[in-house]
Amino acid sequence: MISVQDGERADALGDLAGFRGEFYRCLPRRADALFELTDAVLCAEGPVSTLVGLSLAGEHRRGHGALYDGLASGRVEIDRLRRSVAGLPLPRDRDGRIVLAVDVSPWLRPDAATCPDRSFCHVYGRGKGSAQMIPGWPYSFVAALETGRTSWTTILDAWRLGPCDDATAVTAAQVREIIERLVAAGQYKPGDADILVVFDAGYDVTRLAFLLADLPVELLGRVRSDRIFRFPPPPRTAGTTGRRPKHGKEFRLADPTTQPGPDAATVTDTDRYGTARASAWNRLHPRLTHRAAWAVLAGPLPLIEGSLIRLTVDRLPGDRDPKPVWLWHSRPDVTASTVDRLWRAFLRRFDLEHTFRFLKQTLGWTRPRVRTLEQGERWTWLIVIAHTQLRLARHLTSDLRRPWEKPVTEPRRLTPARVRRGFRNLRPKTTLPASAPKPSRPGPGRPPGSKNKQRARRHDVGKNTASKHNTATTG
Repeated sequence: MISVQDGERADALGDLAGFRGEFYRCLPRRADALFELTDAVLCAEGPVSTLVGLSLAGEHRRGHGALYDGLASGRVEIDRLRRSVAGLPLPRDRDGRIVLAVDVSPWLRPDAATCPDRSFCHVYGRGKGSAQMIPGWPYSFVAALETGRTSWTTILDAWRLGPCDDATAVTAAQVREIIERLVAAGQYKPGDADILVVFDAGYDVTRLAFLLADLPVELLGRVRSDRIFRFPPPPRTAGTTGRRPKHGKEFRLADPTTQPGPDAATVTDTDRYGTARASAWNRLHPRLTHRAAWAVLAGPLPLIEGSLIRLTVDRLPGDRDPKPVWLWHSRPDVTASTVDRLWRAFLRRFDLEHTFRFLKQTLGWTRPRVRTLEQGERWTWLIVIAHTQLRLARHLTSDLRRPWEKPVTEPRRLTPARVRRGFRNLRPKTTLPASAPKPSRPGPGRPPGSKNKQRARRHDVGKNTASKHNTATTG
């Protein structure tokens, strides 16, 4: 008799095998080389430090020439991959709601003068005031978040931001396409709870709420502590004349004297942060005074109402006197239960930082020194697909821990790095569609003593006159 656990394992193995087969069908050119390159990323011993080193992995049966040729001349149907990833099971919160997080992670290329479309990427330093602006390719990632403390996220999309792109407009377009794919895949149906999208500081969350107002989404974003919001204007008293005011009293985040009593408040005891206190004020909007981002909008500037949430905790890791965190929610009326759900979802947004660290330090996303944008797109999506396979295999691998590592009490709590460590033993049980390599001889290469007369073009960093919107569909 087959147990329930064995049945779940068989279903998970079937999902992984089916996704690997679909991934292979999304490679119309140099499919075998690109597929085995992804397997080499998954099965290589230790972190990926060099691109050419992956050709030495046993799962990559071809030479280093085929590896470079796959990235240079191969093709990846990225739109089809996006639809495939959207159709996989997604994590949800306790209310059955999908929670998405959006953030940007740069692929730094400071010395790549021949790479086009590099932008200045903001990079935080370890010391105070040590942040830098380094040339690179910024990528906008969208991932579905899980509940509880975990290092797992479900990456749904990755877009490269060009130097001339309006970051807010591109982010809105990216979120819109993801919502449409989730609806088409049956992940969201009419009557379900609205999808919550969480942003960190740096995003114009109020403008994003205006651009995405027609979608079944709620937006939650962090705002700076020096912002000023406005209450609705008071009701017109009898006998007054003239134009009704558009804005009410000011609500200064940095001035407690302008903050009346909250409309909702919660107090929660946590193990990590001590006592968490959240207060919310409803129906607050920013006063828009500049038309720079609203130039395409005819008529008066809109009033975008929402709710402000102030979150304070007793302590943070490495900070004994943490400052309040201010959040803006796109719904103008929130209750105490909603406030509790929102600040917990915002804290889960930081799980995306673990994913970025794993992509860069373990899977080697930013290690290759590719030149063209197409090669960068192909490699980025190979890494996304590798991470997706690890997520599908998280309940199928054994814990091959090192002697100095602590054992995991629950097999379902394995980290991505430990799942990758056991993926090599799982791979023979899944789909292996790549054909065996054919014997061949390397080309003659450049004749000895000859010089390269086709010098690569050098590109400036930052904005240029040829503005174009980056919505790459094929790599």
